[in-house]
Amino acid sequence: MKRYCCLFSLTMLFALLFTSAYGAVSTPSIFGDHMVLQQKKTIPVWGKADPGESVTVTLGDVSRKATACGEGRWRVDLPKMKAGGPYELKIKGAGNSLLFSDVLVGEVWIGSGQSNMQWTVADSNNAEREIANAQYPKIRLFDVKRTVATSPQDDCTGEWKVCSPETLPSFSAVLYYFGRELHQQLNDMPMGLIHTSWGGTPAESWTSRPMLESDPQLVGLVKKWDKTLADYPQAKAAYDEALAVWEAEAEKAKAEGKEAPKKPKAPEGPDHPWLASGLYNAMIAPLVPYAIQGAVWYQGESNANRAYQYRTLFPAMINDWRNAWGQGNFSFYFVQLANFTEVKEEPADSDWAELREAQTMALSLRKTGMATIIDIGEADDIHPRNKQDVGKRLAFNALAKDYGRQIIFSGPMYKNMQIRNGAIVLSFNHAHGGLRAADNGELTGFAIAGSDKKFVWADAVVRGKTVVVSSPDVKEPVAVRYAWANNPVCNLVNGAGLPASPFRTDDWPGLTDNNE
Repeated sequence: MKRYCCLFSLTMLFALLFTSAYGAVSTPSIFGDHMVLQQKKTIPVWGKADPGESVTVTLGDVSRKATACGEGRWRVDLPKMKAGGPYELKIKGAGNSLLFSDVLVGEVWIGSGQSNMQWTVADSNNAEREIANAQYPKIRLFDVKRTVATSPQDDCTGEWKVCSPETLPSFSAVLYYFGRELHQQLNDMPMGLIHTSWGGTPAESWTSRPMLESDPQLVGLVKKWDKTLADYPQAKAAYDEALAVWEAEAEKAKAEGKEAPKKPKAPEGPDHPWLASGLYNAMIAPLVPYAIQGAVWYQGESNANRAYQYRTLFPAMINDWRNAWGQGNFSFYFVQLANFTEVKEEPADSDWAELREAQTMALSLRKTGMATIIDIGEADDIHPRNKQDVGKRLAFNALAKDYGRQIIFSGPMYKNMQIRNGAIVLSFNHAHGGLRAADNGELTGFAIAGSDKKFVWADAVVRGKTVVVSSPDVKEPVAVRYAWANNPVCNLVNGAGLPASPFRTDDWPGLTDNNE
């Protein structure tokens, strides 16, 4: 018995000495049970180990080896695979091994932005029915925990879950409906959906510091936050002092039955979600270079008061992500802002219209696409509940451009204009099936102006594949605007019923040209 105990002790000691000689091989949380790996692309797998440690990665019958560098990082690139599974992903180091099961190979998409991307299935239209019917074992969901960082991080908090009525309710509605449409249209293709968004955040939070610093129009965003962070310790001390006073006064007011004084406002610090690059560092960088097919994006509300700057910022962010991933110009599809707030009786400038224009300009980048939803917003709610059509219109872009489906993926897009006999004739791209009013009545949403730049509502009629716009009050027109308002009353669609994107033919200074 004593000999057995001694042998057991020696065995345990040897095991401890052996394992302590090596740091445990690890991977970031984006690797896990139930994950989906991107088909038809090289599959990077990476993590940490002791410097010089050999790591073997096996997926199915394919194995690749790597040696951890001096900083303890390793990476292997598995060869391209066709859709299928389930597989096991095995990662073996000198002192330990990792095993991830139920791994599928299919299509992987990232969904990001602000609150309309964060908006959950549970809060979308027909939520009870949608959740009850969410039995899609080949759709996998990964939710990145919301956090901020002042420098790029190696990992984030999250885990892969199989789509079901139990796992779906708190997931992004737009991303889910987008992925579900692809899953159904692509014959039950495995679908990995990675959600990383934060309500109320601007695009600069999602863009890396080097990218912001490289552009003269954007570097000010970094400098502003650098000053804020430098001043933060003093501001925080003053806030703490004021808060202590407030708490005492509030307690006294409560005891005396009086109204409590106004609570002091906390200073913006390193954990503020508006921090330039803060969300890129914490919620995008940890996902790089996980192989993906593309990204979908719903954001812009928080940049509307700087819409002119967004012309530079938004494409910079897209290029920034593509550069970081290093897998070329992956597909990037985004949602144009919906209609919102009260309807204006007369034509006027609009920062939301200018933001939509800036979004449209980003279509000049390769492999981009836009879902126009100017017809499904809600005047009194910045979060329209109809997320199903948003996801579906995003999916139209992917089905046409990524998967070769012959479908109409866009509503009419302004092409050019000609002035003829006191009217302006507008031509459009994506006028498939002809142009018409959505309700088959008269066209609405068009305004016209002369050289005085004063817009008035206009008459508009369809003539073949063009729209002719005129007004008896503007004898010599020079410009037309369509749906140029926060919440325009507009109804131009194509034969598929997809709405025309808001536009203007002029380039006159707007509300946000000098607002940075």
